[in-house]
Amino acid sequence: MNSLIAAAKVFAHDEEGITAIEYGLIAATMVAAVSAAFVLLGPALKTAFTTIATAITTA
Repeated sequence: MNSLIAAAKVFAHDEEGITAIEYGLIAATMVAAVSAAFVLLGPALKTAFTTIATAITTA
């Protein structure tokens, strides 16, 4: 029983996995932000590129 309590205390004070979790959360936040940007800016970018392509082909 004492070894189980000692193992639980060591596990509770171990902070090596914390950094990996933080990096995972940062990466997930960045993916969400980039996805939202593409969804919000997608139609405007398509219109802009279509206008540019039309201007190039008619010039």
